Amino acid sequence: MLRRLPYRIQIPLGLSLAVLITALLVTAVAARISARTAREETLATLDRAIVLLIAQARPMLAGDDTWRVYSLLRDTAALIPGAESRHARGAVLDADGRVFAASDPVALETGKAILGEQIHGQTLARAASIVGRVQLDQSDGAVVLIDPIRSEDGQTMGFVFMEVDPPVFEPDWAAIAKPALIGVLMAVMFLLPFGWWVGKRMTRPVARIVRTIERIGTADADSLHAEVPKTGDPELTRIGDAVHQLIGELQERKRAEERALSAERLAAVGRMTAAVAHEINNPLAGLLTATQTLRLHGDSQSIRQRTLELLERGLQQIRATVAALLPQARVEDRPLAPDDLEDVVTLVHASATRPDVSLTTKADIESALRVPSSVMRQVMLNLLLNAVKAAGVDGKVDALLRADGERVQFCVANTGTTMSADQFSEILTAERGRDPRGFGLWVCHELANHYGGKFELDATREAGTRLVFSIPNRERREIDA
Repeated sequence: MLRRLPYRIQIPLGLSLAVLITALLVTAVAARISARTAREETLATLDRAIVLLIAQARPMLAGDDTWRVYSLLRDTAALIPGAESRHARGAVLDADGRVFAASDPVALETGKAILGEQIHGQTLARAASIVGRVQLDQSDGAVVLIDPIRSEDGQTMGFVFMEVDPPVFEPDWAAIAKPALIGVLMAVMFLLPFGWWVGKRMTRPVARIVRTIERIGTADADSLHAEVPKTGDPELTRIGDAVHQLIGELQERKRAEERALSAERLAAVGRMTAAVAHEINNPLAGLLTATQTLRLHGDSQSIRQRTLELLERGLQQIRATVAALLPQARVEDRPLAPDDLEDVVTLVHASATRPDVSLTTKADIESALRVPSSVMRQVMLNLLLNAVKAAGVDGKVDALLRADGERVQFCVANTGTTMSADQFSEILTAERGRDPRGFGLWVCHELANHYGGKFELDATREAGTRLVFSIPNRERREIDA
């Protein structure tokens, strides 16, 4: 229960409880001391009564005056604690240890042998063996006192016998409890408020530190530094220094995050710029070759018409690529057509620097194509160019364009070095952004994500590399919806 309370309440409450427990312990110790003192005072009273009896009973024993001894015991009984309640009794014994006279003849009959007999489970010493006072403390708290009465020449004339029951030695708890209760109440009245005040004063700096820590990240660092309390306590000083250090480190981390964010933005701009340059350069190489073809063979009507159409579609692709960077631009793009695959193959042949690579393509179209032509042309051109570069000497590149009512898929396989899953993942996360060959695959991955599709590495292929790009066979407005 106490652990669930706030720290600033635990300390004052703990101090208050400590004060209360201390007061109770002091009261218990005082009561114990009072009980012991009361027992010692009772024994001292018995000792004085015994001395008085010895002094006055000596001549009476010498005169064998039983009545006077009995009267003496009755008068002395007023001095014996507990005699009135019949919890204490005294007697004068003869030299043989028999009762000569007693203050309570019923309990101690005249002539009854006392010495050498059992009382409270203990056997008393015989008369001949008692040379001085004997005190027997019983386990139940009772006390038996035996003191010899000697004549002037040292002869044992008899004995004084005192028997006190346990209730006589029991402390008067009511009398002891009253001042103890008053002491506890005074301690509670004066010490508890003082302890609570001391505890609150001790926890005030801690509460200020807690409030300062709670505001870290939302308030100004300079104001937070000013709110940390300055105390002379070494532990609180260490906590305050740690808070100052924490505020400073968080402030420095925030500045570092801002610098890192700025650097990341610059890096993103650099990657995008390089990617755009890469995507524009791919069709430009083929378009430049097409213009060269038009210059050399422009006299032929069919070649001129075909080349001009190729140039137009290639320029439209570049225009769509650039327009993708402008959110406010709205360029209407036509759907993909089977002729676009032939255009891309033509551009690849014109751009490729590996004439020894065999390139075969196939189209398996079962449904109408509704995907944007610029996107698919961009993807097909990137994948084919990368595959031609990776195919190796006398390599082969196989491409398949497949479409049905649900999905459009373009697969490219080459016989070159097999790409591992780690290498593929590294390229897609733009870790190799400095390598221009990696931009084509990275752009394909970004386009697949943008259109709700997938760009994957076929891990089941044992030799070579096979990449699969697929997007839903729907128009862009359907995908957005």
